[in-house]
Amino acid sequence: MAKLPTHVAIIMDGNGRWAKARGLPRVKGHEEGAESIRTVLRTARKAGVKYLTLYAFSVENWSRPDAEVKALMNLLVTFLKREEKELHANTTRLRVIGRTSDLPERAQRELNRVMEATSHYDEAQLVLSLSYG
Repeated sequence: MAKLPTHVAIIMDGNGRWAKARGLPRVKGHEEGAESIRTVLRTARKAGVKYLTLYAFSVENWSRPDAEVKALMNLLVTFLKREEKELHANTTRLRVIGRTSDLPERAQRELNRVMEATSHYDEAQLVLSLSYG
């Protein structure tokens, strides 16, 4: 069996195009993408991947329509609240790279809260790349 990489990075791209191709709002594509990421997280944990980086929101994404950016930030907060239990169960530390000061206050608070709550774990790391690039 081939040895798995220690660090896997995923560029989260194409959710809006996926939705458009199906006649759905772009936001629906982002929601489906978040669900897919939940599956990726579980699969990576089971496979023993120690570091998983998700390039989730580039600095260029700020130029999207305000409603879409707001929906993405709300989705981030919802994702963090839903996944925190899994992070603890799998002793996974959350880290963030990027200009988090650009994010809305609510998103910053939730990121900081979950990062602090998981800061003592070293089994695995989930790294979110936000306002990065």
